[in-house]
Amino acid sequence: MSLFRRLPADVRTSLKTERGERVLTFAASADGHVVATNLALHLSDGTRVPYEEIDRASWDETGIHLTTTGGEQYHELIADPRLLPETVRERVNSTIVVNKHVSLPGRGGVRLVARRPPGGEVLGWTLVFDDGLDPDDPGLRAQAEQALEGVRRSMGV
Repeated sequence: MSLFRRLPADVRTSLKTERGERVLTFAASADGHVVATNLALHLSDGTRVPYEEIDRASWDETGIHLTTTGGEQYHELIADPRLLPETVRERVNSTIVVNKHVSLPGRGGVRLVARRPPGGEVLGWTLVFDDGLDPDDPGLRAQAEQALEGVRRSMGV
């Protein structure tokens, strides 16, 4: 199979792209094609997932497993991923402005993550509490918010 094969024209025209969005790489899936553009990952069912909304993407012998920051989960069966894993990793990592773990007093810690779309402004912060901590605990939440404020001030974000 050629590394430089072209995305089928019908797939290209069916993509729901934004202005300035261009195809970087793609791979055939069990249900069509998965396409990585400079702004988002397009799944075979037509779902467009912007890179700043991808929380986790993992690969195994069956394909990609994707979890968004909103908790949606997707799985695409891909036999030959081509350059998709590297492209998705690079594009998702490029959206992370700050990724800092902060210890909370006597309770473990919280990961503070600021993300932005490619070329855009910071969208907001995500607080990811260590396993075993209750993110709905008001005291814990207040400590995390205080830590976030300190990180924001120190980093100017």
